[in-house]
Amino acid sequence: MLGSHAVNWPALFQQRAEQASDERLKRFYQQGVVAGDTALADVPLVALDFETTGLNANKDEIISIGLVPFDLQRIRLCDSRYWLLKPNQGLTETSVPFHGITHSQLSAAPDLNLILESVLDAIAGKIVVVHYRNIEREFLNSAIKKRLGEGIIFPMIDTMELEAMLYRRGMLNRLKRLIGWRLESIRLGDSRLRYHLPHYGQHHALTDAIATAELLQAQVLHRYSKVTHLSELWT
Repeated sequence: MLGSHAVNWPALFQQRAEQASDERLKRFYQQGVVAGDTALADVPLVALDFETTGLNANKDEIISIGLVPFDLQRIRLCDSRYWLLKPNQGLTETSVPFHGITHSQLSAAPDLNLILESVLDAIAGKIVVVHYRNIEREFLNSAIKKRLGEGIIFPMIDTMELEAMLYRRGMLNRLKRLIGWRLESIRLGDSRLRYHLPHYGQHHALTDAIATAELLQAQVLHRYSKVTHLSELWT
């Protein structure tokens, strides 16, 4: 998917483990990564979601992280984690109504660097699942690079991209665009409705992580198989 077949992730992780300067990153890469030919039923997964001060990873910041480990059978809510993070710059008037996080909630929150080890430990050895990878991938890489001088990379399954393959790609969808038809929404809440999943309030990092985990379980159940290889979904 999207060129991931060409990436030898286990070899890349081994290389990064040897090259990483920060011990936390080194330990993360030393945990390795599941091989692409692993059946989805055997893949340890973790859903990850951020709330941010904006959409530009170069200037905006992560202010909350939610994650929950799961597999195709169950979601481990007892092992979920949620953090608030204090940004270097203040929140904007437009972002507060969007995610509902206020200045007072963040006044005593830590910097990402103080909880980075816990975040990396929680995702190490697992395949990260997100809904729209450009947020989690770019923001985490940018935030770590600003603090450590080196970034991070790992494979992801993007549930939004899995929906886009049906509702944004292909000749039929291009034709719909040309004639002005409205395309199916691939937002998290709308995507869940197609699989008859319940409505959750959005823009809370932990709630959205749980919603993303449930969405992937439904996508695999309806469109793939437990024996589908991981490499068919990751990016």
